[in-house]
Amino acid sequence: MTSESTKPGTEADSMYELYAQFTRKKILFILLLIGIIIILVGIAASTGSADLSLYEVYAALVGRFFSFGPESSWVADVCLWKLRFPRIFMAIFAGIALGTTGVVMQSVLKNPLADPYMMGIQSAAGFGASLAIIFGTGILGGSYLIAGNAFLFSLISVGIIIMLADMKGASAETMILTGIAVMFLFSAMTTFIQYFAEAEAVKSAMFWAVGDLGKTSWDDFYVVIPLVAICFLYLLWKTWDLNILAAGDETAKSLGIPVRRVRISVMVVSSLLVSGVVCFIGAIGFVGLVSPHICRMIIGGNNQYLLPAAGLMGAILLIVSDTIARTVMSPAIIPVGVVTAFLGVPFFIYLIMFRKGEFW
Repeated sequence: MTSESTKPGTEADSMYELYAQFTRKKILFILLLIGIIIILVGIAASTGSADLSLYEVYAALVGRFFSFGPESSWVADVCLWKLRFPRIFMAIFAGIALGTTGVVMQSVLKNPLADPYMMGIQSAAGFGASLAIIFGTGILGGSYLIAGNAFLFSLISVGIIIMLADMKGASAETMILTGIAVMFLFSAMTTFIQYFAEAEAVKSAMFWAVGDLGKTSWDDFYVVIPLVAICFLYLLWKTWDLNILAAGDETAKSLGIPVRRVRISVMVVSSLLVSGVVCFIGAIGFVGLVSPHICRMIIGGNNQYLLPAAGLMGAILLIVSDTIARTVMSPAIIPVGVVTAFLGVPFFIYLIMFRKGEFW
C-alpha cells in the first residue's frame, strides 16, 4: 500500500529529472557552440596570406579592449583589424541571422525546406543589387548604393508575400507558394537585365549573387549589429508562440494564440533580419536551411533552444566556409556562397535519404 501511494510521486520526480537532463543537454550544447566560435575566430584570423599565430590573434583582441592585455605587433593589428576581423565578425552575425531565420520560417510554414532563398528574399535582393551594379541607379548613393537597393527590393518581396498571403488568411501553404512565385519573378527579372548588360557588370552582379564577405567594412558591421540584436531578441521572445503553432492552427487558436498576427509578425521580423544582412554580403544559400536541421537532430525541436542554437551553428558554418574560401585557392578567393553550397548539398542529400521525417 505504501509503495503504491508513493509511486505517482516517484514517477513525477523521474519525469522532472528527465526533463532537467534534456534542458541541461540543450544549454550545454549552446555553450559548446559559443566555445567553438571563439576557437574558430582565432583559427580563421590566423589563416591567410600573412600567417599569424593564435597568440597574436587573441593578443590583438584582448589588447584592443583591455589596457592590461598583452601587446600585439603593428603588422598583426593592421592585418587583423583592417582586413580579417571585419569579415569574420560579419560572418558571425550573418550566420546568426540566416540560422535564426531558417528556424522561424521552417517552424511557421511547417516546411523543412523553408529558408530565405525559397521565400524569394535573396532573389529580390539580387535583383536590386543588379540594378545598382549594371545601371548605377538606387535609393542611396556612395558605398551604400548596392546595399540600399538590395535591402529595398528584399523588403518589397516581403511586402508582396505578406499582402497576398493575408488576402487568403495568411496560411502557411499560401506563404510558401507566394514566396516561390516571387523568387522566380525576381530571378527572371535579374536574368533579363543582365542579358543586356556589359560582361564586366554581369560578372560583378553574379559574384555578388553568390555571396561575398570580402568587401565588408566596420561601417557595415555597425549597421548590422543593432538590427540582428533587436530582431533576434524579438524572435526569441516569440519562441513559445512558435512552439504552440507547431501543434497546428486550431490547437493554437484554442490556447488563445492569435495565429494570423503571430505568423505575419514573426515572418516580417525574420525577413527584415535576413534582408539587413543579405544586402551587405549577398545571397548565401544553405546556411539558413542546414543549420536548423543539424541542431534539431541534436537537441530536438523546442524553439526556445533551437533558435539560438541554429543561429550559432549558422555562424560556425559561415566562419568555416569563409576561411575555406579565402585559403583553398590562395591568393584567389572563392565566393563564400559557393563553399556553403558544396558543404550543404551533401548534408542535404543525407538528410533526405537517411533521416527523412525522423526529427521533424
